[in-house]
Amino acid sequence: MKNKVILLMVILLSIFIFNFAFGNELNIEVEVDNSEPEGQLLNMKVTGVEDNSTFKVFKQLDGTTEWIELKSIDKLSSKIYIGNDISTIIRVVTYDNEGNILNEAISEPLLTKAKWFNTTRLTRFLFLVITAGLILLYISKAKKKHDIFLRPIAGLKAFEEAIGRATEMGKSVLFIPGIMDLDQVETISGIILLGHVSKMTARYETDLNVPVARSIVMEAGREIVRESYMSEGRPDQFNNDMVHYLTDDQFAYAAGVNGIMLREKPAAVFMQGKFYAESLILAETGNSIGAIQIAGTGSQAQLPFFITACDYTLIGEEFFAASAYLGQDPKLLGSIKGQDMVKAAIMIIIVVGVLFESFGAEFFKKLFEIG
Repeated sequence: MKNKVILLMVILLSIFIFNFAFGNELNIEVEVDNSEPEGQLLNMKVTGVEDNSTFKVFKQLDGTTEWIELKSIDKLSSKIYIGNDISTIIRVVTYDNEGNILNEAISEPLLTKAKWFNTTRLTRFLFLVITAGLILLYISKAKKKHDIFLRPIAGLKAFEEAIGRATEMGKSVLFIPGIMDLDQVETISGIILLGHVSKMTARYETDLNVPVARSIVMEAGREIVRESYMSEGRPDQFNNDMVHYLTDDQFAYAAGVNGIMLREKPAAVFMQGKFYAESLILAETGNSIGAIQIAGTGSQAQLPFFITACDYTLIGEEFFAASAYLGQDPKLLGSIKGQDMVKAAIMIIIVVGVLFESFGAEFFKKLFEIG
């Protein structure tokens, strides 16, 4: 019994001596994080740091002797970002309260490399491939004269009706391409629609009036109207005054257009482009003179005013798809059809995802996690 007590005391004393001698030894474990697709990432773990001491982490690049401090490291377990394909050594130094060095540890040279393919973004890549494939498929079908069905849009079907009414009444057609410059996609869509409207006014020999608020829009509008009249074999009917500049000022432009409406009383008013607070002013004036009004814009805040005061309104994507609908260009038709199929697939995925989530099945959601 006495021998057992002595043996136990020896073991406890050995453990105490070992901890006293080696317990505060500073150790650093740094390994390359191979799960990081872009490389550059190291995982660091430091042991042996005393409670009353602070530590700093440095790195040294291959071929240099300078230690660069990594100031963002403030935890014993941290992630470190380094340059790829550069051998790097990590050094940890501990200090006491007075700033004296207590201990240090240095890692082996470490090298990170980026992966050729980021597997965490596989879902995004597959979605891109499927989207592009569907669009190219429907463009190919459209080029082969396959029947590409697009939902009828009442506002677009009313274009010819409105211009026909102006022709029968012997009145003009007023086209307002918005108040913004050609750096806005709504203005570009409006100018494209101006080309279709001007073709019909040339065909029916109807007067066309296009007041604009930007000089570049005026030049673009004149060019597209000229081409439309030439394509219809009526170049003699075109003159530059059809597309004319009023002013850059928002409400001065609205006042000028309202004056044109009240003086000329056009039978058809097209408002196609980017609009702001002047939208309701223009639409109310056009409504007061009894004109058929067809509006189109991508500005969500202005759509309620156009829907209220106009006869037909192209809402959101209808406005952007109008040129494809009217022109029947295979590339544009195929693109719109392909995008519609992608949107339908997304809606189905959302419904299926809601059902799986409702029943607690998370595997479907994880398929679409984006890294």
